[in-house]
Amino acid sequence: MKKDFISIKDLDGAQIEAIFSLTDLVKSDREKFKAALKGKTLALIFQKPSNRTRVSFEVGMTQLGGHSIYLGPDDIKLGVREATKDVASVLSRYVDAIAARTFSHSDILKLAENSTVPVINGLSDLLHPCQAMADVYTIKEKLGKLKGVKLAFVGDGNNVLHSLLYCCGKTGIDLCIATPKGYEPKKEIVQEASLDADKAGGSISITNDPARAVKDADVIYTDVWTSMGQEKEGRKRIKKFKGFQVNKKLVSLAKSGCLVMHCLPAHRGEEITDEVLDGPNSIVIDEAENRMHVQKAILLKLLGGLT
Repeated sequence: MKKDFISIKDLDGAQIEAIFSLTDLVKSDREKFKAALKGKTLALIFQKPSNRTRVSFEVGMTQLGGHSIYLGPDDIKLGVREATKDVASVLSRYVDAIAARTFSHSDILKLAENSTVPVINGLSDLLHPCQAMADVYTIKEKLGKLKGVKLAFVGDGNNVLHSLLYCCGKTGIDLCIATPKGYEPKKEIVQEASLDADKAGGSISITNDPARAVKDADVIYTDVWTSMGQEKEGRKRIKKFKGFQVNKKLVSLAKSGCLVMHCLPAHRGEEITDEVLDGPNSIVIDEAENRMHVQKAILLKLLGGLT
């Protein structure tokens, strides 16, 4: 039966750990996997601009011996030029997997429903599972553990946070979220993640006070206040998020040596200062690199390139 990678909600803790273990192997021994996906092709359907997602998938497929085809916003015009179900059905006859970066999460679901090859969620307005998997992998790589780690997320209750909720809940991380009132993550996702956290020995908490969230934090994570597609709300959001900037003062309230993460691209001077983003606590470039390694592991799991 075909398997997709749509949401971390669909995984359990053991499956996440298996992906992380494979990521360790892929990252440490590139030569071993250089022909693992020989003859395989990945289609990249992108409705949004991309740096990390596109490059990490394209280079990742190349390093695994496979090939990728980029289909940008003007190539397919998903659901406009051609019905999403038709795109999925036709591409399934040509390629071995599809990775999609869309605005609407429903487009990802339609692709998966009508595709006979695995579909990977490269980002939607609801979720960003590849990013969250890379984030949590990076935390484990840096700290050597996940259970007992406190991660403070300061910013908007967006797609990245939704996927972090699922991943932290299933791996036992203590996640404390600080957003302005009215910008909290979706309640149903918080509830689902909280149930997972209870089982895994972690916790999920939400506050409107950044200082409270970062107290005793091992890691502080932030993201842009205005995501793609929300540009008209930009000025309003800057006012609403005043006081939520990750700066030297806020970092000083966390544990000494607290790590700082950002999924990038960053709006420097808004959600994070240059001093922190470029500072000694920042692991954002390591985090960005690990997108490729984690995605290679996911591709191997989905496409069976393991011996």
